[in-house]
Amino acid sequence: MLNILKNAGTLAILMLFSLTSCGEGDQIRGIAFHNATLVDAVNGVRASQTVVFDGDRITFVGPTTNAPAAARSIDATGQFLIPGLWDMHVHLTYDDRFTEIMPESFLRYGVTSVRDTGGLLEKLLPVVERMRSLDTLAPRVYFSGPLLDGEFVVYDGSSVPEIGTQNLTAEQATANVVKLRNAGASFIKIYEMVSPAVFDALVAAARDNDMPIAAHVPLALTASDAGPRVGTMEHLRNVELNCASNWEELLATRRQLLKNGDALAGHPLRASLHKLQRLPAIAALDEQQCAAVLSRLTGTIQVPTAGLNTIALNPMFERHDWNDALAHMPDAVQEDWQDVPDWLPVDKSERDTTFARYTMRMIGRMHAAGVPIGAGTDTPIAYAIPGYSLLNELEILVKSGLTPLEAIESATIRPAEFLSLQDEMGTIDVGKRADLVLLDANPAEDINNIRRIAMVVAAGNMVPD
Repeated sequence: MLNILKNAGTLAILMLFSLTSCGEGDQIRGIAFHNATLVDAVNGVRASQTVVFDGDRITFVGPTTNAPAAARSIDATGQFLIPGLWDMHVHLTYDDRFTEIMPESFLRYGVTSVRDTGGLLEKLLPVVERMRSLDTLAPRVYFSGPLLDGEFVVYDGSSVPEIGTQNLTAEQATANVVKLRNAGASFIKIYEMVSPAVFDALVAAARDNDMPIAAHVPLALTASDAGPRVGTMEHLRNVELNCASNWEELLATRRQLLKNGDALAGHPLRASLHKLQRLPAIAALDEQQCAAVLSRLTGTIQVPTAGLNTIALNPMFERHDWNDALAHMPDAVQEDWQDVPDWLPVDKSERDTTFARYTMRMIGRMHAAGVPIGAGTDTPIAYAIPGYSLLNELEILVKSGLTPLEAIESATIRPAEFLSLQDEMGTIDVGKRADLVLLDANPAEDINNIRRIAMVVAAGNMVPD
């Protein structure tokens, strides 16, 4: 696919050579893509355009016939330029085998920005610092810090990695939000085991500290209650309960079980509740009730992690290009991921695709109801190769009812909106950040063309083929 520049200084050498070749008196600057067709979710499709960027800013967008001179020119005739892509749901420090290779892997597939949605600060901050250093070529990274969980922490380090932290009281929750703001977190992530009182406190503290909120719907609440108070909801988690005809009965049962009379740890407690109620809730879906729920969510970006949710229906490890993608992963990962996982029957006829099909129908239902959709993968969980899984995600979103251009919107505009970066990122316009992906075919006609990557620009740095 792409061979990543190991040091951004290589670009500086190329630029210096180009500038000096123009003569000492010339002030020609920047790099230009000429004769490209531009594709973004706001401006649509624009043919025969030139884009010039100088460092990390786009300085010109317009017809090639009107383009200024640039220090370096690239003929993009017959090619298509899109904004750099985001993965809105990643965990950089979830599995140590991936952490070092993640930046290169993301850029290989055109992912130039990521939103880390859960990691302990002591592990995450050094990774963020390296990714943001001037001598490293990496995606832009925005992070939440640890999952802000309740009395029973799901990701407590016992049977699963430790990426969560406890919030027993409103006071503790408020203090944790302030700590995260002071540590440089871009937003907070509320998790499933928080009590209603702690949820209220986290929401209030985030607003007081001007921090966006990503969240799972807490198990003690409903999507229609919690959703309108956060910026993104993850995985479609717990929407099925709220859409059921007997949602009040299911919620009452859930709240009783959350008292945890059996003294379970957080992870098995949560798993037992989903196992008990998820499929029955899906079976009891009520169209009128669900329409009412979705009408409450039109201001909340949904990040369905469709690849994760539909793995029984759309297993990435059965794609024709899986082995090529896997070959770039560490040897230990290649060994672990070369076979179908134990929890998924090899015989496709034996796979339970109920939740997978529900996920795709719900994405389409949400989209039709005007609920915004964002693209995220949960990489590296469940066979989600960094970067590669984001392209799979966009394909599934299209299968679920979005157009190709709307799928691109989910990975460009929606993440920028969440972080209030619309004036900086998401489209190809003058003044925007220089994050671009050059493709050999039109992704607006077929979303699979987003895989045909010729070149990536990350923060003004070229990632050549």
